[in-house]
Amino acid sequence: MQTPEKQLETIKRGVVEIISEEELLKKLERSYKEQTPLKIKAGFDPTAPDIHIGHTVLLEKMRQFQELGHEVIFLIGDFTGMIGDPTGKSETRKPLTKEEVLLNAETYKAQVFKILSPEKTMIRFNSEWLGSMGSMELVRLGAMQTVARMLEREDFKKRFRGQHDISILEFYYPLFQGYDSVALKADVELGGTDQKFNLLMGRTIQRKMGMEEQVVLMMPLLEGLDGVNKMSKSLGNYIGINEPAFEYVNGELTGMFKKVMSIPDSIIGRYFELVSHISVGEFKAMFRDAKEGLQSGTLDPVELNKARDWVLRNGELDPREVKKELARELVERYHGEEAAKRAEKEYVDFLENRKINLDSILTVEIRISAADRNNWLPHVMKENGLAKSSGEAIRLIKQRGVKLNDQAVENPDSVLPPGEHIVRVGKSKILRVIVSA
Repeated sequence: MQTPEKQLETIKRGVVEIISEEELLKKLERSYKEQTPLKIKAGFDPTAPDIHIGHTVLLEKMRQFQELGHEVIFLIGDFTGMIGDPTGKSETRKPLTKEEVLLNAETYKAQVFKILSPEKTMIRFNSEWLGSMGSMELVRLGAMQTVARMLEREDFKKRFRGQHDISILEFYYPLFQGYDSVALKADVELGGTDQKFNLLMGRTIQRKMGMEEQVVLMMPLLEGLDGVNKMSKSLGNYIGINEPAFEYVNGELTGMFKKVMSIPDSIIGRYFELVSHISVGEFKAMFRDAKEGLQSGTLDPVELNKARDWVLRNGELDPREVKKELARELVERYHGEEAAKRAEKEYVDFLENRKINLDSILTVEIRISAADRNNWLPHVMKENGLAKSSGEAIRLIKQRGVKLNDQAVENPDSVLPPGEHIVRVGKSKILRVIVSA
């Protein structure tokens, strides 16, 4: 086991706030002295079946604790999931059924072990203790907090001022989460910054029940692919850890590698810090070595080509190459080395070199009819997902955003003659069309 100071240095990477760092160091010192691992708790409500890269910010921190020799408890909130966390919600959430929660929980278990070590992870369900609570226990738990304190929560405060309903059940959610820490005797609880109220409730309930208070460790919320909002499946700005390394949908290349490449340049450093196993310091050293190697002329041909990719003419780091490094790492982590190599090749060939893998792209066959213009190019684009409507297709053609067999199309009245054609819209949408008379 590493020294407490060295452990703290690792733990603090990417963390927004620790309450309190002094308490955490004392716990680490006691753990080191007694050679007894700390109990690290993180709760997940299985309200949706898929885990995305945003969730892995917390999971990667749990993995670090595992590697430092501590006991990680992956808590599935099957009981609280049927209530629904009110955090950030403007109205009462519709409760999930027990069947929905359990189905999602099973999917969670299958996904988390892509990150956490199965041998070092304890999976618990909070229905084990919350589901058997008696009425007097619920009364005593409710008496541990006041309505005034609950209304300090910003989301509750807004709903109260706006005269929107807040159920008593929602008031119980943070109390139940706090009691989870009592049941598990948690030394540390991890969560996102939006969970601060719920996380601190654990300290309160532990203290009122005569226990040593847990340390609260808060991780940042990872922005989604739009670079603004929190990564969320409902917003469509997410990268799911179960989605394929690459795939073609309606002639458009998508998948994990492609999505990582679409991360805004302004936040790629943040992604590296929060989800990569390569530290920011290590990455800067890699760039420095490439830059110095170019200047000295001492690199072998392979290293030289890589360095030329990484370093722009002005001596700055090429953000595209940074994203490729992260894309390779993430795809390899979740799909394996061969999948990472194939996904990168598809990306480079399809979007950078404009090569076409005819076995991968969508192919449609249409028969020319004298009764209608089904081979009219805007109609073909609309019917096969290259444009939302014929009107949009016409606009794209007028803007010279459409190519037919590698030639820009200028006339929106263009029709596809008999034969095989490749229709490309923008950089990433492509369709093979076979027209027969």
